[in-house]
Amino acid sequence: MKYSMSVMKNDSMRLLLIAIFALLASAVCASNDITFEASAPNTVVNGETFQLVYTLSNASGKEPRLSEIDGFEIIAGPFKSTSKSVQIVNGKMTSEKSTRYTYTLLAQKEGTFTISPASIMVENDNYQSNALQIKVLPEDNRVATDQGTGGAQQVSNAITSDNLFIKASLSRSNVMEQEAISLTFKLYSRLDIVDIQSLKFPDLKNFFVQEIDLPQNQQLQLENYNGRNYHTFILKQYLLYPQQSGTIKVDPMTCDVIVRLRQQRQVRSFFDDFFDTYQDVKRPLRTPPLSINVSALPFPKPADFSGAVGSLDISSEVSARELNAHESLTLTLKIKGSGNMKMIKTPEIDFPQDFETYEPKVTNNFKTTASGVSGTKTIEYLVIPRHDGNFVIPAVSISYYDTKEEKYKTISTEAYSIKVNKGRDADAQQGTVVSNYTSQEQVQVLASDIRYINTEPLELRDTMVVFAGSPQFWMMYLVPLLVSCGLLFFFRKQARESADVALMRNRKANKVARKRLKVAETEWKAGNKEKFYDEILKALWGYLCDKLSMPLSDLSKENVASELERHAVPADVIETFIELLHKCEFEQYAPLTDSRAAMDKIFDETISMISRLESSIKKK
Repeated sequence: MKYSMSVMKNDSMRLLLIAIFALLASAVCASNDITFEASAPNTVVNGETFQLVYTLSNASGKEPRLSEIDGFEIIAGPFKSTSKSVQIVNGKMTSEKSTRYTYTLLAQKEGTFTISPASIMVENDNYQSNALQIKVLPEDNRVATDQGTGGAQQVSNAITSDNLFIKASLSRSNVMEQEAISLTFKLYSRLDIVDIQSLKFPDLKNFFVQEIDLPQNQQLQLENYNGRNYHTFILKQYLLYPQQSGTIKVDPMTCDVIVRLRQQRQVRSFFDDFFDTYQDVKRPLRTPPLSINVSALPFPKPADFSGAVGSLDISSEVSARELNAHESLTLTLKIKGSGNMKMIKTPEIDFPQDFETYEPKVTNNFKTTASGVSGTKTIEYLVIPRHDGNFVIPAVSISYYDTKEEKYKTISTEAYSIKVNKGRDADAQQGTVVSNYTSQEQVQVLASDIRYINTEPLELRDTMVVFAGSPQFWMMYLVPLLVSCGLLFFFRKQARESADVALMRNRKANKVARKRLKVAETEWKAGNKEKFYDEILKALWGYLCDKLSMPLSDLSKENVASELERHAVPADVIETFIELLHKCEFEQYAPLTDSRAAMDKIFDETISMISRLESSIKKK
């Protein structure tokens, strides 16, 4: 019997393994398409090495064939490595296999170079990678720096304005009104940046401001500035349109940068710590103010000029040139170009009086970059002709100031002749009088607002209705009396509850704790660890102080635990609460490497704990 049971177990295991291998095999068959991609840094320094990586996904191939690489020397490679992964998402299994071929290259001269696509054979098919463009910066001019003797002296001398600063740069400082200028705040560093805090950007008055979207996964870039190579990071980028002429000042931008510095201690004895230590130092940074000289647009200005500046073009089309009355017609305008596109007003068209008009539909398809705004503004006018006849939709014109040719220009569309045929139902049969339809007035129908005079004799009767003493009469007295009594009872109850301080604190405990948690969330986003945990502890202790009506002098972990037991709070909730207090007190001063992740976890646990206490204490 035991032998048969073991045989059955072995058979079940075999079937399970076969099923797993079948699933894996089907996943491999359903893998993604074959891709061959090249990757390398966008910027490198002359005389330094970097890695060029070719990745072949979902296939196995031979060694890649590289074209001649100008400006670089291959000093090692290829080094081949293979990885496999299996994923199950919503019950669907996918498998991915990738092979990496890594080359080590040496930059030999300055300039911008293009690495041509490489090729690889997969079975009988040839696959090509993408091309890469790499900029080679000049070698860094090494500047000798004085070395301090002590650790503190070394830290104070390590951060200078040469190796850590913020630069505010303008694309141009002399422009016309409404002409686009890009303003960029960029961090330059030769040190190890830990965090950037307390960013305060200037209030850009006298400008129409558009913020340029930066990549979500923005990485540090190499840049050669004044003969030295820096790691750079764009903090903020704006597109500015001056709204007045004259000299406009741009105030400084400020922030605090946390820098991690390495300290080397001198070994005095065998027992001294001979390892390097690190210290985080906060350094406030500030950009110098900037000035922009704005010239006024020249006079005289065209009569239809509305402030458009740039380079524009306009086109139009109609949905039909011949149609029946009461059918819809669409006129489409497309304004294309670059400049202050968002400030272009929708043109007003003087349609014929027999056309019923509607609010135009405007669609903007703009792209905002550091060089300005470009794209297309599409305007659709829907009209309905109510009478037959021949009509003309006039041309549409727009005036703008061309910044390249430095003069005003007027662009126009063509005028359209529209033929409207009589519809199925003639206007005469409808008995209508048509007025100006541009305001969508309703059609006036005659002989419907005057009725014939009744000439038959009328029968009149006297009605004896006495209001005094009727049910309606008494309700007029009874209803205000009942409402007054109800309001008196409600306000007296509110006054009694407001006088009970303990009761009011109990009711508002959860609300006060939520306010403190909002302050803690703000400190968490700003990266202020100590203030965050201080607010979390205030929220927890303050909630219990208000909810249990305990004085501050009696607040301790033992007293709180016993008081919660008296309020019939479950033991596991009390234990979790005490453990959360210990964790907050420990994390507040612990040198954690991932403090943001810890603060995120503590914040969620605090919200959950207050909710559990709220529901548990109410059950008493």
